[in-house]
Amino acid sequence: MVEDRPFLNFLAHLVLVIGVLIVAFPVYIAVIASTHGPDDFLSGMIPLLPGDRGLDAYRAMLTTGLSTSGAPPLGGMMLNSLIMALGVAFGKIAISILSAFAIVYFRFPLRTLAFWMIFITLMLPVEVRIFPTYKVVADLGMLNSYPGLIVPLIASATATFLFRQVFLTIPDELVEAARIDGAGPMKFFRDILVPLSRTNMAALFVILFIYGWNQYLWPLLITTDSKYYTIVTGIKRMADVADSVPQWNYVMAAVVLAMLPPVIVVVGMQKLFVKGLVDAEK
Repeated sequence: MVEDRPFLNFLAHLVLVIGVLIVAFPVYIAVIASTHGPDDFLSGMIPLLPGDRGLDAYRAMLTTGLSTSGAPPLGGMMLNSLIMALGVAFGKIAISILSAFAIVYFRFPLRTLAFWMIFITLMLPVEVRIFPTYKVVADLGMLNSYPGLIVPLIASATATFLFRQVFLTIPDELVEAARIDGAGPMKFFRDILVPLSRTNMAALFVILFIYGWNQYLWPLLITTDSKYYTIVTGIKRMADVADSVPQWNYVMAAVVLAMLPPVIVVVGMQKLFVKGLVDAEK
């Protein structure tokens, strides 16, 4: 029986409200700052009430960009980020699910060693191996290109581990029944494993999409052509201007626009995301 404790309920809700306010306040500041003119920030004080210049800032960022910082219009940068995020998410899921399928359902020498070698790469993030990765990408002629943005980031030990754990929960009787019905390995993978992993794939897609969208260091390193700038690196270039004060209203407008695609993905896939993380029924 659940006891009704009004004080504890009030305290729990109070903590949640305070947490939401702390998280949402920077977003509120960004939205408010994007509605003011550039001169409103010269005093060093951030306005807390909306201004009347919001539409101008968003229209300028979507059409002309900021010529003073060399940043192109946000539409092209957001498209580049979208292509990169989708490529990274789908690439990681495709490679990881196939790797986990091979490790769990195929018997080959040093299978366990192969899995642990994949898993150990968790200790080698992009920042650690960035120089040799850059050398390989440069030698392959993939600088300033979408493959150069996507391919070095699509290997994922975490996703391989998660799919492996999912496949280990599938009963052996299901594998035997598929084999008796004449299903080959790829038919078993396509018709049974992929549908059973749908919610897990959705949860991973949300996480990996945000991971790809928020990439900063790698796109900054390999893109020198403005046609391949991503939104995160574009915001950095807008904030770092030489011999002048950053136009913070335009920068904040870019920040607000950059938040929209991840928010849309999270909200649109919320049910599948939560189900993929907590549902244990297969």
